[in-house]
Amino acid sequence: MRLFRMLLPVLALTTLTAHADDKDVARLTQLLETSKTLTANFSQLTLDGSGTQLQETTGDMTLQRPGLFYWHTNAPAEQTMVSDGKKVTLWDPDLEQATIKKLDERLTQTPALLLSGDVSKISQSFDISAKEAGGVIDFTLKPKTKDTLFDSLRLSFRNGLVNDMQLIDSVGQRTNILFTGVKANEAVPASKFKFDIPKGADVIQE
Repeated sequence: MRLFRMLLPVLALTTLTAHADDKDVARLTQLLETSKTLTANFSQLTLDGSGTQLQETTGDMTLQRPGLFYWHTNAPAEQTMVSDGKKVTLWDPDLEQATIKKLDERLTQTPALLLSGDVSKISQSFDISAKEAGGVIDFTLKPKTKDTLFDSLRLSFRNGLVNDMQLIDSVGQRTNILFTGVKANEAVPASKFKFDIPKGADVIQE
């Protein structure tokens, strides 16, 4: 009987945690599903483990669920990444090189994949928790497997729209992405998610 009494608080805490996680997953799923398409500008800042700035870039993105995205980073580190739902093409104009790879369904490789992917699979790949304050809700996503590019990801929404992301890798490097001019559910032409490789470019198939 004594052992049973000792286990009761532990069992109750486990049950509450499971319910809380389910609630957080449902809330994140709802927020992501609300935006069938998403367009925004972004600024991206990468810091090393000591807080030293490594890189700062800007760009624009267009997403359409599920799995379609256009992600363009401005010069001087210009790159374009486009997904047609089956494959991803990464274009580097400085190298005149296109790298083509199969779309990663695990949603763990890029912010674009996470925001535009199959929402129903997110809880299969991540443990999710949330906290909310002042109209902002922060979700912390921790990968369930080790085969990922980051150890932790924070995804924040303000007034129902994505506001910013932070990715932290195994050596403490942080990538902060702030989204501005966010617009949801506007019509997007199908041509946005098709990339025509320039003639004469090097093509790498992975």
